[in-house]
Amino acid sequence: MLTAIHKREYLMPAIQREFVWDADQITKLVDSLMRGYPVGSFLLWDVKPETAQSYTFYEFLTNYHERDHPYADKATVPAGSGTTAVLDGQQRLTSLNIALYGSLSEKKKYAWWNSANAFPTKRLYLNLVDEPDDEELGTKYDLRFLTDQEAAAEDGDADKWFRVGAVLDLPDSGPNMQKELTKRRITAGLDDAFQRLYDLYQAVRVLKPMNYFLVTDQDADKVLEIFVRVNSGGTTLSYSDLLLSMATNQWQDLDAREEVRSLVSEINSNAGRQFSFSKDVVLKTALTIADVDVRFKVTNFTHTNMAKVEAAWPQIRGALLRAATLLQQFGYNERNLTANSVIIPVAHYLHLRDAGDSYLDSSADAADRLALQRWVTRSLVKRGIWGSGLDTLLTRIRDVLQDNSEGGFPAAAIEDAMAVAGKSLTFESAEIDELLNLKYGGQRTFSVLSVLYPGLDLSKKFHEDHIFPKSRFTKKKLLNAGIPIEKVDDYLEVVNLLPNLQLLAGTANIEKQDSLPAVWIESAFPSEDKRSTYLSDNDLDGLSLDLGEFLSFFEERKRRVRERLITVLGTNPS
Repeated sequence: MLTAIHKREYLMPAIQREFVWDADQITKLVDSLMRGYPVGSFLLWDVKPETAQSYTFYEFLTNYHERDHPYADKATVPAGSGTTAVLDGQQRLTSLNIALYGSLSEKKKYAWWNSANAFPTKRLYLNLVDEPDDEELGTKYDLRFLTDQEAAAEDGDADKWFRVGAVLDLPDSGPNMQKELTKRRITAGLDDAFQRLYDLYQAVRVLKPMNYFLVTDQDADKVLEIFVRVNSGGTTLSYSDLLLSMATNQWQDLDAREEVRSLVSEINSNAGRQFSFSKDVVLKTALTIADVDVRFKVTNFTHTNMAKVEAAWPQIRGALLRAATLLQQFGYNERNLTANSVIIPVAHYLHLRDAGDSYLDSSADAADRLALQRWVTRSLVKRGIWGSGLDTLLTRIRDVLQDNSEGGFPAAAIEDAMAVAGKSLTFESAEIDELLNLKYGGQRTFSVLSVLYPGLDLSKKFHEDHIFPKSRFTKKKLLNAGIPIEKVDDYLEVVNLLPNLQLLAGTANIEKQDSLPAVWIESAFPSEDKRSTYLSDNDLDGLSLDLGEFLSFFEERKRRVRERLITVLGTNPS
């Protein structure tokens, strides 16, 4: 089947979802093949020439890159030709194609999305020498996606990592395997190494019958029904996948799959943005703006609703792009935007008021942008707003926006509707105290700091910064600075908490480095007026900035920050 894929004899219909399997799923599949386990049957569609010209098809992925190439390319079916489309088995076939012929580039943990080295190119390798380390995977063979550098042997060591795809180059499973092991300097456990390589050869090179069922019906609606039914197992077909499949089948002029792919990529990465919005968010926004039921339910994906979404698509696209830019100007990115769904009502509001690009920076709209920013931030600070009951919340907010969008962003009316839905933005005293214990780098910390000190232009790059630098807070350094030993643990316990944090422009943060606050303030703000403004704006005026008085500083700023939070979050503490 893989040979047929590379000859473009097998293609994917546009109703297929994207490739969603991860490295563990691919390695488990190859492990199963090597153990001789069945890997399931396949459902194929015999597409006649007259049908093929009416639909869109895609090739299979070979080199998957999570950011730069996550999607399969469009296929061209020559006029007068038919094709065979894979209705069930795409994930397995794509996984085997990547394992044998291609590569997998997934984002490294904690790496920035736009970083050049965030997505190392890895290929699947088999460890010829060792048993697998991870017993939880339940695998017999040690299969891993590695960079070529990671797989390379150290000088003089056994070259134990065999690239799985290289098995296609072995002339036979006998003498040439022995030569391969000798070339790799594998002597210890030679019999086991030979057996592993032989098992791989048998799994890949020895032809075995594949079970499949061939659909011959040319009615696309019936084929779609079959597709939905058979894709209810495995990696679950989400309703957003289904919506995209049905939209692709039902849109008349636009290619839904291409449009959604393109928009997801653009709102996440273009114009300096760094977000991780999914197609689910894009599709939910589309339903919201098209004014149809926002729930991902099969009965909601009618021809009428899909026609409304297609008709509104240019407006949906523009509203989402402007909403993403606005969130970026509010200082958000993939790391501190704790709920991606917040973009949906923002985009809907921009659509309803017919906001163009000028809205993003015009002085006339500054007050409205600030009201919108405050509402967004408070909804992200409050726990539980964008979780369960999302569809009900979005529907209530949509209703309020449709009735109240002409006079500016209706924050008060929205909050009233949210409260009725059990999503009140009122904060209790215990919640304020919880916020005071937020830590440096925490998911909600940026949002709290931005709502505390709203005068900052967050469209410029701001960093969370320790007022008293963390680098000074080691046991040795504190003792050397004359801090009594009985206070050292207290210093270390609170240095990363909110009362010792501020938002600081990127350049200023670099210049500050490990300077104590009094020293840095003196150099950063040479005039008395500027120093006084900075101290007042950040609740530092009148506080001792001496390291020896840090605990007193912390408690007093904590009190001030608490009072400010009570004011800006609309709290009525008991």
